[in-house]
Amino acid sequence: MNLKFYVYFVVIFLLSSACRKDQISRSVTPYQPDVPEHFPNMPVPADNPMTKEGVELGRQLFYDERLSRDNTISCASCHEQKYSFSDKEKFSLGVDGQIGSRNSMALINLAWQEDFFWDGRDESLEEQILEPVVTPHEMDQSWPTTLNKLSADVDYRNQFFNVFGVEEFDSTHVSKAIAQFLRTLISGKSKYDVMYKYQNSLPLTPEEQVIYEQITTEEWAGMDVFFSLSGGDCLHCHDGALAHVNMFANNGLDATFEDAGRMLVTGNPADKGKFKVPTLRNIEHTAPYMHDGRFETLDDVVDHYSFGLVESPTIDPMMEFAHQGGVQLDFQERELLKTFLKTFTDEQFLNNPDFQDPEVN
Repeated sequence: MNLKFYVYFVVIFLLSSACRKDQISRSVTPYQPDVPEHFPNMPVPADNPMTKEGVELGRQLFYDERLSRDNTISCASCHEQKYSFSDKEKFSLGVDGQIGSRNSMALINLAWQEDFFWDGRDESLEEQILEPVVTPHEMDQSWPTTLNKLSADVDYRNQFFNVFGVEEFDSTHVSKAIAQFLRTLISGKSKYDVMYKYQNSLPLTPEEQVIYEQITTEEWAGMDVFFSLSGGDCLHCHDGALAHVNMFANNGLDATFEDAGRMLVTGNPADKGKFKVPTLRNIEHTAPYMHDGRFETLDDVVDHYSFGLVESPTIDPMMEFAHQGGVQLDFQERELLKTFLKTFTDEQFLNNPDFQDPEVN
């Protein structure tokens, strides 16, 4: 009798504590991203529609250090919200203090981007997310090990079942969930957005009207320098509502290249030294700059385009002033340009609680 009672007790305990997918009802709510009205429509993959539950699952995974071999590195370790989801270090540190070779790009308005990583080797956000986990100098963990860790968490198993309807989730489900969260990282509430809307005769909201009245003469003058073909000549790569163009460019950093950039993907010598054009959103908070983090300040960046351009066989033809070292902005123009670049700062984005670690929020 004692043995039977013990067996009965164990069975009841296991049934009550186990994750029974067949007894869990699925309930997901479509997620409506907060896309600014002056932005293009957000493209969302048909095989990964956004839901509130999927976004929340992705947020938890983004901050989960179990994705790394020694449980010390999460996605957020190299993409911190206060730095506009970039890294203040020149090169990010992975497990065991291993160092990467490129600066971590800011994660902003990713839904509208077409290629990922500095060399554009991945063509979708979901594909890009798969790489850092297994990369030796980043998280350095196999996907089977990662899935075993996450599957040991009953709450995760329930969430994956609810979001994707699978009893055993795999790496694609992890990447899809994180991608859903990353697509919510939309920045479109800066002074620049108000300036853009005003310049394009788009109606301003009452909140934007208040911001418009705070825009300074120096900021408007800096905008003129930025977009002037005889001034900063920046519009070729940073234009429109998104202030970003999906392209790769050799922007005159070097005459020869230790990092071949886009050519490593295409094999085309014409792509040597070309890198993805980064967003200017929150650029005030995303130092250091360039693919190798060589510039520590905005002054360094502005000085590069003014006097530091280096010619090479693959330099972008839009760097039309490279023959004279740059656009030759004087001190006042450089100060105005820097002032304008700070209008890309979106404080709501930098402090949005929906983007923060759910464990501390």
